Amino acid sequence: MSLQRSLSQDDGIAASEPMSRTPVTPASPVSLESTGLSPSLVVDLLLKHLLRAGDQSVYDLGTRTALPVPLIEPLLGFMRTERLVEVPRRGSFDADVAYVLTDAGRARAGDAMDRNQYVGPAPVSLDEYLGQVERQQLQGQRVPESALREALAPLVVNDQLVLQLGAAMNSWRPLFLYGPSGSGKTCLAEHLVRVARGNVWIPHAITVDGEIIQVYDPAVHQRVEGDSGPARSLDRARGSDARWMLCRRPVVQLGGELTLSMMDLELDPVTRYYRAPAQLKANNGMLIFDDLGRQRSSAHAILNRWIVPLDRKVDYLALHTGTKCQVPFDVAVIFSSNLTPSSLADPAFVRRLGYKIRLAPMSEAEYLRVFRLACARAGLDSDAAIERFLIEDLHKATATPLLPAYPADLVQKLVDLAIYEGTAAELTPENLRWSWQLYFAADQEIRASETGGAASPRRRPGLRKPAPAQSDSQQGNDR
Repeated sequence: MSLQRSLSQDDGIAASEPMSRTPVTPASPVSLESTGLSPSLVVDLLLKHLLRAGDQSVYDLGTRTALPVPLIEPLLGFMRTERLVEVPRRGSFDADVAYVLTDAGRARAGDAMDRNQYVGPAPVSLDEYLGQVERQQLQGQRVPESALREALAPLVVNDQLVLQLGAAMNSWRPLFLYGPSGSGKTCLAEHLVRVARGNVWIPHAITVDGEIIQVYDPAVHQRVEGDSGPARSLDRARGSDARWMLCRRPVVQLGGELTLSMMDLELDPVTRYYRAPAQLKANNGMLIFDDLGRQRSSAHAILNRWIVPLDRKVDYLALHTGTKCQVPFDVAVIFSSNLTPSSLADPAFVRRLGYKIRLAPMSEAEYLRVFRLACARAGLDSDAAIERFLIEDLHKATATPLLPAYPADLVQKLVDLAIYEGTAAELTPENLRWSWQLYFAADQEIRASETGGAASPRRRPGLRKPAPAQSDSQQGNDR
């Protein structure tokens, strides 16, 4: 089907800009008040750093807390006055003065550790976090056709589906991909997230009502090369706030392990500070709910949890003290499921799913393209006779739909057998039937062309050895 219009044409969305790679940089705080942090919180953090690391210079403490030295110098002076720290030695210049805890300081640091054991860069205030998320939000960022096609380049995707996906991704509204198992929903979702280009600033932690919420997660947030993190600078006019890290737009993927409790703040019983839930880590990025309907919590309960965030772009999180805080929900959400939208939730939620796209079985031409790619990766040559056998004698004879997950799995079984026997894989009708019978097990019976049971495949020597495993970007529509 031909593309009905180009997403790159000027069709009334000129106000939207291509995804920015240069987000607004958080300015370095010029005073303690401008950080939004209380003096007691910063003093406790300094005490905990000294308790853990031993004697430290002002220079070192500025690096560890990610705060400019001029901001912490008055607090260290206060701590000396209160006899919480002392100066056992002096360096050649002011910033090289070393501080160490007194007995009273160790007692105060112990009390601070009892409240929480967070020892890292200073957090940012909730107000600062709200402002920065808004400045680097997804809404209004344009995904041109060229970027979408580049993201989907490893896949076999028809023009009509590209058109639908292009509209969905430019709306930044929830996208619901559904269809039978093997139709490529997960693979498609994982490639769609590549359109979320550019960088964003992520805080190490935020503070709410005196509590610490750790946001940065190295498993989710990929730091940009060249960002050195907390700067070791004595410059009072330092350019950027070292409490923030420049990262790629985050992508979080959740699957069958998802429970309702994972969507709320998690208080670590040992460290006594919170870890951010997945949706908070994914702010200014993308969140994939894979295989919705197979979680331990019911799909209805999970979707009910998301009605307010998806509709109002805000979420509400509760602390163990009973305090509730409102946080931004600037997340592009992609759901994938074997179930239809109407079977997952009530009509009120279905209306909030901006785009509902069904992944149907492929055409013969599309399916054979996927099959040829799978053969090429395995070092096998496909031909018209094999392809005709696959379509006519296997798929049509068993009324099996042409789903993109099948070719790679079928070919891989031939590769597995060849590796086991130390021979070269062969692509023959007999071998392909053998792989088919193992793949679909007893669910199907091939009657007219059956040669009898799961016969051992016949192989000819001298064919090419299987190719080595390929990277993810070469895997095509394998899932």
